[in-house]
Amino acid sequence: MMTSDAFPADLKVFLNHVYEFKKGVRNMVLYTTNRKNESFAVARLASQHIAYCVQPVDSRRINLFFGRPECINAIRFMATRPLNELTPEEDFILGAMLGYDICGQCRRYCKRKAEV
Repeated sequence: MMTSDAFPADLKVFLNHVYEFKKGVRNMVLYTTNRKNESFAVARLASQHIAYCVQPVDSRRINLFFGRPECINAIRFMATRPLNELTPEEDFILGAMLGYDICGQCRRYCKRKAEV
């Protein structure tokens, strides 16, 4: 196995997210990365039996959701289009699932609803 010094910075971030998930710090993670990292990341998640869902962002990047199976199953219903196209309600739910500050999510939700 490669030492952590051998990994590029963006994969170090991914490995830290995996560590935090396995330690119970978070139930779900959203990791946006270059497509060239997809095979490594997916193989690592599969080898550790961690549920995941890949969402293309554009021709070069992906969103990789991973975490508890019930969270990833819910994401599969929501991540059917780009994240900037989510409804204010879907955006709120996603932020809550990712463990973002609830008061911050409420402010974001109200701002987005006022813009509609």
